[in-house]
Amino acid sequence: MLNFEDDYTPSAQPAYRPMPPSMPPVPQLREVALGIDRQSPAIVQPAQPTRPAPAAAADDIAHRRVRVEDKLIINAKADVNQLVPFKYKWAWEKYIAACANHWMPQEVNMNRDIATWKDPNGLSDDERHIIKRNLGFFVTADSLAANNIVLGTYRQITAPECRQYLLRQAFEEAIHTHAYQYIVESLGLDEGEIFNAYHEVSSIQAKDEFLLPYIDVLSNPTFKTGTHETDQAFLKSLIAFACIMEGLFFYVGFVQILALGRQNKMTGAAEQYQYILRDESMHCNFGIDMINQIKLENPTLWTNEFKAELKGMFEKAVALEYQYAEDTMPRGVLGLNAPMFKEYLRFIANRRATQIGLDELYPGANNPFPWMAEMIDLKKEKNFFETRVTEYQTGGALAWD
Repeated sequence: MLNFEDDYTPSAQPAYRPMPPSMPPVPQLREVALGIDRQSPAIVQPAQPTRPAPAAAADDIAHRRVRVEDKLIINAKADVNQLVPFKYKWAWEKYIAACANHWMPQEVNMNRDIATWKDPNGLSDDERHIIKRNLGFFVTADSLAANNIVLGTYRQITAPECRQYLLRQAFEEAIHTHAYQYIVESLGLDEGEIFNAYHEVSSIQAKDEFLLPYIDVLSNPTFKTGTHETDQAFLKSLIAFACIMEGLFFYVGFVQILALGRQNKMTGAAEQYQYILRDESMHCNFGIDMINQIKLENPTLWTNEFKAELKGMFEKAVALEYQYAEDTMPRGVLGLNAPMFKEYLRFIANRRATQIGLDELYPGANNPFPWMAEMIDLKKEKNFFETRVTEYQTGGALAWD
């Protein structure tokens, strides 16, 4: 093998063998490739492309400077590598806000949680059951969300400022998975039990199996938006993850762990859940913004039949999350009980449905947990996170005694 410093010495040339008559001499091969005609000093013009005019026009768009009007959330012809000029400034602003809110799990002190968990009288059996079920769901849920972004959603989005946020979101999903692992490790829980819950606990498995088809359709390498059917499939997947997974399936767990924190129990885990909840609220709102923008740019997708499908999807999700609430709380605990969550889930489902332009699914549903509004204002999610524990710009500012 030659190094860059070595002198090149050509090896002995093989004996000359005449080429078959049908093949031009070697020097002419290059001339043919360059379009040089030996009979004339002029260069032969290459054959005109046979592409139809629309394709040629699309090619022109792909190679010219990007204009704002060329940009679309899906199916744009503009170069996805050119971030500016911005068209979707809300996406860029969310990316900047997410970066400013960076945090890492190890920044949260878990010493009190460890002492509480080891103390036989620190938590009731029902409280321990809630914590393990919560972690059993969440340790894989954020991995599913990350896979959906990386393997599916990102490939189909053609607005680079939206792609920028999705890259940040995928990293945040990794941080959340790290956080749950950090809690499991800190408490010394059985990792096999927790990490396999999505295979072994029916209420968790049912939620994951509900989501998997929406990942599979986008992760299929042959899937591509651009037709009415595939655009609707893509939009439905966005709704499944933004409005249902991140906007509904997480909320029973969030209420339960934050309720523990309000009673001064498992405060480290509760603090991490607050950071995660802030991130997930931004993910939910970003997804809803993309959904609504796609609707504006592709109004023919929003048919009555499609809306009926979405209604059925929401109703199924509410039923699955309520089943999970019953499994995690077979008895009342922390001032909560499973029937209270039926009303709460309907309240949240109404909020998600109306945010994307559907009618209320459960008219008159109310929030049975008014204390949650101190941490999450479902009507003002863009700036709900106002509690003292989260008033920071970078995680490095966190400290404890």
